[in-house]
Amino acid sequence: MNATAIPAGFERQSRRSPLTDPWEPIYSKQTPDAIVLGLRLATPHTNARGFVHGGLIAALADKAMGHSCAHRMRGTHSLVTVNMSIDFINSAQIGQWLTVETDVIKTGSTICFAQSLIRADDTVIARANATFRVVTKQA
Repeated sequence: MNATAIPAGFERQSRRSPLTDPWEPIYSKQTPDAIVLGLRLATPHTNARGFVHGGLIAALADKAMGHSCAHRMRGTHSLVTVNMSIDFINSAQIGQWLTVETDVIKTGSTICFAQSLIRADDTVIARANATFRVVTKQA
């Protein structure tokens, strides 16, 4: 795969936000149990040292885990992050394909738990855990 190719199954994400708009294009892939996010890393994603910024990784992990919980709950509820922790394991570079793969641990009527692995190409660069408050969607 060349440095600009988008892996099979990924399409432009449909749930954009003002925070992530400057990082576009962001891609997503729906599985039966989760939403996987993907991003081809570029200069706007880096810190002063030239590798991918931890804030970008944390924000995308939060987004992927929250969307995956909502997907698992069939989109009937909204979720608000209550707690999130992240461990940065390795760095990522411009040109790599970043993915955030989520495992929804438990959904309930008031709380949802999820964890994710964040990879640059095939190397794990971070892991994250989050707890979300389940709220009824506003009409």
